[in-house]
Amino acid sequence: MTTLKTILYFSIFNYPVTKGEIFKFSSSNDLKVIEQEIDILLSRKIIFKIKGFYLKVNSFDLVQRRMEANKRANSIMPKALKVSKLIGKFPYVKGVALSGGLSKGIFHEDDDVDFFIVTAANRLWIARTFLILYKKIFLLNSKKYFCINYFKGIDDLEITEKNKFTAMEIATLIPTRGEKVFQEFIRLNQWVKYYFPNKGFEENFKFVKNIQKPMITKLIEGLLENKFGNILDDFLRSITLYRWRSKFKFLPEKDFKVAMKSTKNVSKHHPQNFQKKVIESLNEHYFKVQEKHKITLEPEHA
Repeated sequence: MTTLKTILYFSIFNYPVTKGEIFKFSSSNDLKVIEQEIDILLSRKIIFKIKGFYLKVNSFDLVQRRMEANKRANSIMPKALKVSKLIGKFPYVKGVALSGGLSKGIFHEDDDVDFFIVTAANRLWIARTFLILYKKIFLLNSKKYFCINYFKGIDDLEITEKNKFTAMEIATLIPTRGEKVFQEFIRLNQWVKYYFPNKGFEENFKFVKNIQKPMITKLIEGLLENKFGNILDDFLRSITLYRWRSKFKFLPEKDFKVAMKSTKNVSKHHPQNFQKKVIESLNEHYFKVQEKHKITLEPEHA
């Protein structure tokens, strides 16, 4: 029942979906199967249809909320693209993409603009430090339009945590700077097709442009392209990791290694461990469906 799985996933975010979106983010590549499943689910009142949207509960307010969030996302996009251009000017940044809610066409009033950033090999922590210092000094530590919580080195582009949540995040990324970088990123993460065989990536690339570095950035990169740069990158990683371990002691070691992953070419800052929470919530929904409607859905893994 891939249709129900898709609707339940988006229901975690109170987000009604269209038939086209159900097909795009389902594991079945047969639209007729999706349509048949929708009819069954509607007839049994397991899902509801309002103004062309499908959702778990019979709520017009959620449909209205979605439409307002879509409009807000469209209005915020020009600002997000300008910030992307700025991020691309920083030392060792090779690619920038929009992630989170905005990449899915959603932006609520209290949301942040999330960015996924690809850096040069062995310079991730230098690149990250420059961006964090900019945020703290010039943006007074505001992350509203500058939420930079996931970095990947260009020589380590495959995502190791392979599950429905990470597949969704990859499938909806909107590259804004570094087209070739993200073409390679998609190539190395073809496992996403296991979850979403119908999702094309061409539409994701409509905003992407090449990165143009100013002279000051080129100068900084030149000055640090040596043994001292290697030492500095390692030092910045070690002090950041030390600080995070002290600050986020509440996270079990297993969760810390995923939510706050801090390797040579990966930096994640997700102290709420949203990935785990989403998967656990989704499996709870599956269990409730089984209890109430006698429909068995294979659980997801984090």
